[in-house]
Amino acid sequence: MSSRARVLVLNSALGPLDYRVPRELAVEPGSIVVAPLGPRQLLGVVWEPERMPSDAEVGDNRLRNLLAVADVPPLRAPLRRLIEWTADYYLAPPAAVARMTLSSSAALDGARSAVEYRATGAVPDRLTPQRAQALERIGERQGLIRELATIAEVSDAVIRGLVKSGAIEPIEVGIDSPYPVPDADHAPPALSPEQSEAAGTLVGAVAAAAFQPILLDGVTGSGKTEVYFEAVAAALRVGRQVLVLLPEIALTEPFLKRFHDRFGCEPVAWHSGLRATQRRRAWRAVASGEAKVTVGARSALFLPYAELGLIVVDEAHETSFKQEDGVHYHARDVAVMRGLFERCPVILASATPAIETRHQVALGTYAEVKLPGRYGVAEMPAIDAIDLIEEPPERGRWLSPRLVEALRDTLARGEQSLLFLNRRGYAPLTLCRTCGHRFQCPNCTAWMVEHRLTRRLACHHCGHVEPVPRLCPECGNEDTLVACGPGVERIADEVAALFPEARAAVVTSDTIWSPAKAAEFVARMEEGAIDIVVGTQLVTKGYHFPNLTLVGVVDADLGLDGGDLRAAERTFQQIRQVSGRAGRGAKKGQVFIQTHSPKAQVMQALVTGDADAFYAAETEARQDAGAPPYGRYAAIIVSSEEQAAAHEVARLIGRHAPEVEGMAVYGPAPAPLAMLRGRHRFRLLVHARRALDVQDVIRDWLGALDWPVKVRVAVDVDPYSFL
Repeated sequence: MSSRARVLVLNSALGPLDYRVPRELAVEPGSIVVAPLGPRQLLGVVWEPERMPSDAEVGDNRLRNLLAVADVPPLRAPLRRLIEWTADYYLAPPAAVARMTLSSSAALDGARSAVEYRATGAVPDRLTPQRAQALERIGERQGLIRELATIAEVSDAVIRGLVKSGAIEPIEVGIDSPYPVPDADHAPPALSPEQSEAAGTLVGAVAAAAFQPILLDGVTGSGKTEVYFEAVAAALRVGRQVLVLLPEIALTEPFLKRFHDRFGCEPVAWHSGLRATQRRRAWRAVASGEAKVTVGARSALFLPYAELGLIVVDEAHETSFKQEDGVHYHARDVAVMRGLFERCPVILASATPAIETRHQVALGTYAEVKLPGRYGVAEMPAIDAIDLIEEPPERGRWLSPRLVEALRDTLARGEQSLLFLNRRGYAPLTLCRTCGHRFQCPNCTAWMVEHRLTRRLACHHCGHVEPVPRLCPECGNEDTLVACGPGVERIADEVAALFPEARAAVVTSDTIWSPAKAAEFVARMEEGAIDIVVGTQLVTKGYHFPNLTLVGVVDADLGLDGGDLRAAERTFQQIRQVSGRAGRGAKKGQVFIQTHSPKAQVMQALVTGDADAFYAAETEARQDAGAPPYGRYAAIIVSSEEQAAAHEVARLIGRHAPEVEGMAVYGPAPAPLAMLRGRHRFRLLVHARRALDVQDVIRDWLGALDWPVKVRVAVDVDPYSFL
């Protein structure tokens, strides 16, 4: 007789559904199946009925047959438990979490080859502007037609036309060729006594094959990567898989090079920049256990590892580990939970650990391994604050005289400098000096940022772009538009004016958008082809340039705006990280911090290097306010294309807020970013004591309410953004 199976279909609007299993199909919990739903066919995962209750029991005679079982290993129990926990903790539909695991639908196909496309070098007879743009942007890349169209920002039809003209050709590629196996003993490093002791602790944790979160707290340049590589080697020697999470795709390429030098080959990479065929190959290799070491962005956390023996979260303090769209999870915390379910150690590596992580160490939940000094002859750089009130830049400039002089001296010595400003583009605001008109995004409550490199005004929230007009759209006057405030492009212009002989590079997500671009930047720095780097937070972490000896922080006060509870901590982490780029070799480093508030606690802590005093004061302030990690926050965000509809639902939610001891609800109020991507937004903030199960309260509260389908209600547990 046919049995029945409970299936979590990948449709967030539906709960689990029951299906009949035909005799010819063999399924078990975790099997990935194709299930019919009306006229459609959906992917789903077979689940234990007792762990995934169904809303309604259906008799056997009314069940529809499953159609197929994917030829891949079933999702293992630890991953299924992680999906359940993530859905429960972050109040997300289980299907939305499971979809992150099955993010490569191509991996479920049986094909061993695929047809990709690449440019031939031929120029078509009819070269339209779109065709020229496509050929220029594609360059030497290859991929599926859809992927090439996305890269070139043209339609699929343009790419197909180029194929017909012979300018692009199809090629068959093998997509399941095996990956090389890293050699744990390829090139073991010469570790210092402190590093050897730290590595021994981590290797012991791998050998114990038990859950253990460990904070690897080492100053910038202390060799944290080399130390945790010894734990990676230990996992490889016993045949276990390793996952290394990085906060930025741009860091992947430098990491791959260091990994290759240590283990003789590159690890398996997983990030959004991969082609569909590359994602398929990586996914299947991870699921089969062939991929021994995977390095990737936060989404790599949900891959179906066959036998995970170690998780490393590098730069674990980074806020980019928090997902702001879809499922609002924090990869650092979910990584710890995956380690719990997989029964393996989790290493959190950071030079500036988050207060939440330090709190877990203080409670004894996390172990701690410290690397207090830099490796070898390298010393921590000297840090000075420049009071912009006492030492202002020249009129129309943004670099103070003392910083300019330091740049001049560094250039004269043949050394490299880095100017840090966490603001992309040329200027954050463009206005008309005649009528005062300000350029605002039509989709968001945000000013348009001028990008002179691309001659565009851009919104950094929704991606809307438009050309910079010659005339003011309000008053029609010409030559009255002025750029207000500095971005990195404006600082680069100032550098070019001050030092016309210097070779400068602007490093932001606009210029380093792929691992290949990051590799190109690293190569130019190592060759000495760049004298001065002007960059955003993209250059604050992960890079090692021994000839970079000067760091200038253009506006240290920038991150303190906005009333974010983590503003001071984030500023301290960011400036401490960027300061750590200086003096990583034998040459001594120097850091200058430009600020209007040199006496502020965070600035004093940076100058004196007294991180413990800063964190103690910040921790005390959090404790007094009942803020994380001593209390809990959850944000409820209501949005709609109609402002009135969003406001009405927000008020409905606010009126029905439950009265629970130890919990307060603030709002609703218009979000600071009151419109985003064309949707009006209102926010409520839930503040609760640590012991309260706030998820159950919110689940019951919102579950009892109804609102129109045109209104979206999202819950962000442990929010990092308050916009």
